[in-house]
Amino acid sequence: MKPKAVVDRAMTVGLDMIAICDHNSAENLPAFMEAGRREGLTVLPGMEVTSREEIHLLALFNRPENCLTLQDWVYQHLPGKNDEEVFGPQIRVNEQSEAIGHNDKMLIGATLLSFEQIVSFVKTLEGVAIASHIDRQAFSLIGQLGFIPEGISLDGLEISSRTSLEEARKRFRSYQHLAFVRSSDAHFLEEIGRAMTHFLLEEKTLKEIKMALHSQGGRGIAEA
Repeated sequence: MKPKAVVDRAMTVGLDMIAICDHNSAENLPAFMEAGRREGLTVLPGMEVTSREEIHLLALFNRPENCLTLQDWVYQHLPGKNDEEVFGPQIRVNEQSEAIGHNDKMLIGATLLSFEQIVSFVKTLEGVAIASHIDRQAFSLIGQLGFIPEGISLDGLEISSRTSLEEARKRFRSYQHLAFVRSSDAHFLEEIGRAMTHFLLEEKTLKEIKMALHSQGGRGIAEA
C-alpha cells in the first residue's frame, strides 16, 4: 500500500489519526508520516513485533526515533532472510511511493525475543504496548498462551474487526482492568477503517492516547 493512497483512504473513511505498524520493521515510517503531514492526517509511528512465542505486539510511539531504536533491536534478534519468490518483495519507499531500496530480512518471521522482553523494551522507549488481536487463535497472546501473565505492563488489548467491544468484554471479562481497542489491521486499502476506536482526547498525540487507555484526566474510550 502506497503512502498517499493509505492517507487518502484513511481520510475518506473519516479517520483523524492512524498508526503504521509493519511487521518487525519501521523503515517505511518516514514516507507515511510525511504523506500524512502533507494531507493533514496524524500518523503515529509503530511496529507490530512478533515474539519467539509467535505472539504479536503493537508498539506505538510519539517519536519515530524511538520506533527506529526498537527496529534496530528487533533486527539484532530476527533470524533468516526473505524469500521473494514465496513472500514477495519487501520494498522501501519515499513519500512519492518511489522504490528506494529493498529489505531482505525475514520480516514475516518471529524474533528470538520473549513477549515480556519486547513489552519491557517498548516501555523503556516511552512507547505504548498493546497485545494484538487477542480474539484470534493465531499470533495472539491469549491464543498462544491461553492467558495473560501477571506482571506484564500492557496498556491495552486489541480486538480485531470480527469482534465487537461488547462481545470482547463478555469473552475476556477476566481482563476488564485493561482497555479494549479495535483497529482495522489493514493489509489492503479497502480494509482501512473496517474497525476503529473512538478516543476522547484533547489533542491527537500518543500521550493523550495513553491517558485514554488508562482513563486518566477525563480522557477515555467512547462507545461508537
